Amino acid sequence: MSPFIRIGIADDHPMLREGVANTLRKRADLQVVEQGSNAQDAMDIAQKERPDVMLMDVNMPGDVFAAVRFISTQLSDVRVLMLTVSESEDDAFLALEAGARGYVLKGVSGPELVLAIRTVAKGESYITPEFANKLLSNIKKHEAETRKFDLTHREEEVIREVSKGLTNREVADKLLISEKTVKHHMGCVMQKLNARNRVEAVTALRHYREREAIGHLHIGAAKAPMDAEAAPD
Repeated sequence: MSPFIRIGIADDHPMLREGVANTLRKRADLQVVEQGSNAQDAMDIAQKERPDVMLMDVNMPGDVFAAVRFISTQLSDVRVLMLTVSESEDDAFLALEAGARGYVLKGVSGPELVLAIRTVAKGESYITPEFANKLLSNIKKHEAETRKFDLTHREEEVIREVSKGLTNREVADKLLISEKTVKHHMGCVMQKLNARNRVEAVTALRHYREREAIGHLHIGAAKAPMDAEAAPD
């Protein structure tokens, strides 16, 4: 087993990317293995180098969310951590639904980024504390209304397949029902979960049924132990 946490970085801003790499190289247990500038580079690095953590920006050339989904499903030993300026809830939900283990906003301190990487490398989840509170607050706005939702067996089947990334047509073919019926059931699911779209429906279902993401969510980087190498930059 490697003594290092091996890291790949994909970001289309060279100066920022190199700045992140330099920050990480100061830590004895972190090793930057390769860098890229787009979604395809991220997939190539993940396949070639198999880093423990793949740092990716949300806004860079290529289909970033498809790249996240590919890495998280086809290369399960590579954990994706988003590092981005985007505070869009939709971007966060799409990234996490695609399989990202964390979502960190650019501008975080060196120690917090290191904490996020170490946390994700262990298989847990990490979201920038203030942004996590914002996401949780918006989800909890609807908690009282959705706490007692009751999905039918068919609705459960449909949302389970949708959560795997299947399109309505693919779900219909798999369950041997019409695409129109799939759309009807998804409409019912979204209404019961008070969700605006499919991503929110999947996210809400995971939130209320499993509680796994919240149970592993690390909020409050200030509580992390500050070793000599994790001192503020």
